[in-house]
Amino acid sequence: MDVNKQLEIIKRGAEEIISKEELLKKLELCRKEKRPLKVKFGADPTAPDIHLGHTVVLRKLRQFQDLGHKIIFLIGDFTAMIGDPSGRSVTRPPMSKEDVENNSKTYVKQIGRILDLDKVEIVYNSHWLNQMNFSDVIKLASHYTVARVLERDDFSNRYKKEEPIGIHEFLYPLAQGYDSVELKADIEIGGTDQKFNLLVGRALQKEYGQESQVVLTMPLLEGTDGVRKMSKSYGNYIGINEPPREIYGKLMSVSDEMMMKYYKLLTDVPEEELNELKSQMKEGAINPKFVKSRLAKLIITDYYPKEEADNAEREFNEIFSKKGQPDEIPEFIISSSSSSSRCSLGEIMVQNELVSSKGEARRLIEQGGVSIDGIKVSEDKYDFGNKKESLLKVGKRKFLKLIKKD
Repeated sequence: MDVNKQLEIIKRGAEEIISKEELLKKLELCRKEKRPLKVKFGADPTAPDIHLGHTVVLRKLRQFQDLGHKIIFLIGDFTAMIGDPSGRSVTRPPMSKEDVENNSKTYVKQIGRILDLDKVEIVYNSHWLNQMNFSDVIKLASHYTVARVLERDDFSNRYKKEEPIGIHEFLYPLAQGYDSVELKADIEIGGTDQKFNLLVGRALQKEYGQESQVVLTMPLLEGTDGVRKMSKSYGNYIGINEPPREIYGKLMSVSDEMMMKYYKLLTDVPEEELNELKSQMKEGAINPKFVKSRLAKLIITDYYPKEEADNAEREFNEIFSKKGQPDEIPEFIISSSSSSSRCSLGEIMVQNELVSSKGEARRLIEQGGVSIDGIKVSEDKYDFGNKKESLLKVGKRKFLKLIKKD
């Protein structure tokens, strides 16, 4: 494809390219030499699930892949144990090697739902960072200055407030930057919060006599609250492994304003069509709910068959428009022989994957987000009394039938 056409595709949705002139030169050279560009993306496996916020960058990688370029998906199994200080006001606690390994396995499987894994080179930075001795680390550190590191807002703010900064945190951007040296990356992609780390890689490549990589940053996607970036720790995320009805329901809760950003970053709908949709909604010619429903179904069909998206829409309308319940509600049997009539709702919710932790269950109960038979519960312990069956509702979309058997 013509390099200018490639550039137009690459630019869509991107926050910044450093620099476009260098990118054009690299595209022209690789076309002339009939070779692909090496496009690097690094992810620290700090959590087991990939959410829609992560897919903003993964979709951009897919575009590069469709243009014929080589994707290098780097799993930061070594750097995850240091902890990325980006955006942190406190030192991130170190992760165990076991957690990192388990999360790494799930990452590979999940990115295969977006990228063609047969055309992806998957690498682990422990392969070279583990081989470095203390002399190698000192040599690496000599290529960067403390003044440059303190240019970072998160570090400079903590330093001014006399809050602790671990020396190992200074080493994180150097380790990530050295990954680019090791891989001889032509381009590195990341979120806007990764800009400093990506620029370190660019600087280190020059120090090691390589041509500097082009840096491409993508916007951070706000979560369902419309305020903070999508994150599991904030509880505002939409996981790509979640059931279609959950994805649909969460997307329908996104604000009308945020909906258009989701369209731009999470779908392939052309810019002209998005502008037309905005105009139609502003004029009242189209209902925003219809536009949002289309968004939800487009995103679901990226990860599930189309009929799953249709079923999610139908179920959502039945539950919320008609005040009904899902056709199929999972059941949980409580045996009176193994437990009393009073049971822990938190344990039940965690066991049935209605929440991720007992802490989340406790918060939902305190906030009035849990009900049984239409009555909000205020404590973790629930007394069945003489009831044989009850309907547990968690949040707006999760149901579980509780059945007590003698």
